[in-house]
Amino acid sequence: MRFNLVDRILAIEPGRLIQAAKNLSLGEEYLADHFPGFPVMPGVLMLQTLAEAGAWLLRVTEDFQHSVVVLREAKNVKYGNFMEPGRQMLVTAELVEQGGPFATFRGKGEVGDQPTVSARFTLLRYNLRDHDTALASVDEQIIAHLRRQYAVIGGDALRQAAHGCVAS
Repeated sequence: MRFNLVDRILAIEPGRLIQAAKNLSLGEEYLADHFPGFPVMPGVLMLQTLAEAGAWLLRVTEDFQHSVVVLREAKNVKYGNFMEPGRQMLVTAELVEQGGPFATFRGKGEVGDQPTVSARFTLLRYNLRDHDTALASVDEQIIAHLRRQYAVIGGDALRQAAHGCVAS
């Protein structure tokens, strides 16, 4: 099962901040198990939503230089209210520090004015060709796919990011 948890990028300031939305639908298959009779978004997927938002910020900031961006570390993770189907979580991820292949963020998710998740997290970015030069064409395919995906979820944010502006 592959998750794409960020449904829409609402605003982006390359190198600084991203705001995104996650809409929770009753049709998401993991809800059948978490929990029957009381479906809520698992906390680990709330955290993953923060990480995905941070990954989009890195990709846009670096003009999609890396094919792989993964969660390396999460600290000070705090969970607030449950997120039920039919609700929208607004996510904000702020780039705090970059060094080498690592980037550290401060992120939070909220439903209405109620916190659902917050964390400080570090993402690792790289290309497959860094480990095996024969995989350079795979990097290109992944990056092309990510650009197409961003065009769908980024909407106006994509055009605004090219000019370093925030979309609303």
